[in-house]
Amino acid sequence: MHNQPESISGYTLMELMVTISIAGILLGLAIPSFTSIISSNRLTTYVNELVTALNLARSEAVKRGQHVVVRKTGTDWEDGWQVFVDIDRSTLAKQNAPDAGDLVLRVYSALPDSYTLRGNNNFINFIRYQPDGTSNNIGSFVLCDNSDNNNLPEKDTSKLLTVNFSGRVHIGLDIDNNGIPEKDDGTEIVSCTDSPF
Repeated sequence: MHNQPESISGYTLMELMVTISIAGILLGLAIPSFTSIISSNRLTTYVNELVTALNLARSEAVKRGQHVVVRKTGTDWEDGWQVFVDIDRSTLAKQNAPDAGDLVLRVYSALPDSYTLRGNNNFINFIRYQPDGTSNNIGSFVLCDNSDNNNLPEKDTSKLLTVNFSGRVHIGLDIDNNGIPEKDDGTEIVSCTDSPF
């Protein structure tokens, strides 16, 4: 009996080169989409940290029956912020500023260098929640991924956060679907570093 060798199966060099070329083209098309998704997710994560801080302050103010303050820890909000129970309000200097008699609930670290977070004139340094859960003022915050340093909100690089008199927080909507959120009056935010209102 004579044994025939079994045929060896495999890919030719041409088939391998075509496969690698197609994979390279698909990867080249997918990378910009992944970059955009990652950037959008980071922006959402950072705005959610501020929402969490504001909701924590509001709930703690009601629960404790005391004033709870969210205050920036540096020159600007993007330098970080903290939530504290403002127990000692005996003088104007001690109100809305943490001191030894106050209870710090949580400290939030600074945002990455390319991000800006600014409050309007009502929230330049702090936002305070009263024991009934209302905020000391109405206002808004603008968060931007300002990687290009032009300080302008561009498509899918900014978020608007608004606080009403009842202390509730809501994210600004993009009504015209151009990637830039609008204020409650329907006008778009125009700067990442100036007051949003």
